Amino acid sequence: MLVSDAMTTIVVSTTPDTSVNEAMRILRENRIRRLPITDGHGNIVGIVTEKDLKSAMPSSAATLDIWELHAALEKVKVEEIMIRDVITVKDDVPIENAARIMAEKKIGALPVLNEEGHLVGIITESDIFRTFVRMLGANREGIRYTFLSSDKPGVISELAQKIKSAEGNIIAISTLPQGENYLIVIKVAGLDHERFLESLRDCSAKLLYFHR
Repeated sequence: MLVSDAMTTIVVSTTPDTSVNEAMRILRENRIRRLPITDGHGNIVGIVTEKDLKSAMPSSAATLDIWELHAALEKVKVEEIMIRDVITVKDDVPIENAARIMAEKKIGALPVLNEEGHLVGIITESDIFRTFVRMLGANREGIRYTFLSSDKPGVISELAQKIKSAEGNIIAISTLPQGENYLIVIKVAGLDHERFLESLRDCSAKLLYFHR
């Protein structure tokens, strides 16, 4: 699955000459926390967050009346406070690349660029979570089996054959390194559970547990 399959394609953005006041209004009206800044031609030049905008408010705000505060925020433009070194991702890369970047950089979203470098979307932590829920089959009925296996070829093929023999249909499958071994997690629907358990007596992988 690629970033383009999970990203939000309707991106709310603005230009560098937008006031802090206006940028805050855009965030609140659209119920978003990040606002990409473009040059008007689809090229991203910065990004601001709700936290950035709040930090831009005058330190003497407590002593200003509402009109003075409004006027002060109208004078401050987002180009003065925006993050210019924006971390982005291309729309044609695997979604796990975006997840890795967000985890390593400790950020909650990535603007998405196309081959020409234009802003075409944004992918957030929520988009990643929803995608992984779908990939793991969490929204479908079935039995999830977790196996421990050494790192050798043919184990997944062997398990798939046993599932087929027990009239099961694989909904989702994933692997996870576990020391020198691997965890293999398979979610299956329509399976003859008892027949499948019986077939595992001569299986290369060890069944650790299952969950209905």
